[in-house]
Amino acid sequence: QLAEHPDLSGQLQVRVMFYVYILQSKLDNSFYIGQTKNLDSRMSKHNFGRTKSYTIRKRPWILVYTEKCQTRMEARKRESYLKGLKNRIYLEKIIKENTGR
Repeated sequence: QLAEHPDLSGQLQVRVMFYVYILQSKLDNSFYIGQTKNLDSRMSKHNFGRTKSYTIRKRPWILVYTEKCQTRMEARKRESYLKGLKNRIYLEKIIKENTGR
């Protein structure tokens, strides 16, 4: 995904956006947290088996939350933070506050 931002000279610069996302398994309602620069491609990999992660066993997945980040480092830090919570109630609260689900 791309975003346009003016630089100091006023010229528009194209910057790649990164995303932190939360998936929910339709099989058992478990969550999966990840980060990517291409949500569509990543969702396809999770749902159609083109990944080596544990998501293959829990298909199908629905996207329940996304968060934009300016850099991959920012996305990785946020992903690590969310994964470190290990608290389903807090994750459900984040999802509800940001999506109304």
